[in-house]
Amino acid sequence: MSVNKVTLLGRLGKDPEIRRMQNGNEVANLSVATSERWKDKRDGEMKEKTEWHNVVVFNEHTIKFIDKNLAKGDQVYLEGKLQTRKWQDQSGADRYSTEIVVPQFAQSEAFQKIWERDGNGGGGSRDNDDRGNDRDDRGGRSSSRDDRGRDDRGRDDRGSSSRNRDDDRGGRNDDRGGTRGGNSSRSSAPARGNDNMDDDIPF
Repeated sequence: MSVNKVTLLGRLGKDPEIRRMQNGNEVANLSVATSERWKDKRDGEMKEKTEWHNVVVFNEHTIKFIDKNLAKGDQVYLEGKLQTRKWQDQSGADRYSTEIVVPQFAQSEAFQKIWERDGNGGGGSRDNDDRGNDRDDRGGRSSSRDDRGRDDRGRDDRGSSSRNRDDDRGGRNDDRGGTRGGNSSRSSAPARGNDNMDDDIPF
């Protein structure tokens, strides 16, 4: 068993480069910097070391997101695998490049932008515009599904029928002294409670 997985949280050193390959598919090349800091035991000074990583993205939806939202200095989170590529320079000499590849069929969570806190105090989060639109669509469908569920289950009809039955029982109870005349208000309360529960259910 073996595992080839890389996780990076860093900043773009330059604007993304997007080009089209010979097969017609697009590819995005990124330069991502990660830094580590430590205190030197000898002089007590803080030291910092920066590593630069070449990242290659083949996923079509991720490339569209990169083209629309990313620029130099933005912070990104990504998951990929190490891959060494062989190529030739202008003199014909063989060259090798080790890259972090985000594959074509990667999950949407494999590449995300870290949104910075703005001046209004908005919190930073990892998100994707396309995924946000999907959530909006699902939210719209959930509200219509909620309305449709109430119509199909006929909760309003049952509420009215229960009140009619209570009125009939109330009329019969009046002949026996009216000892159970308050059942109407109690039986109608659960119907309203169920409606409230449906409104609180998260979709």
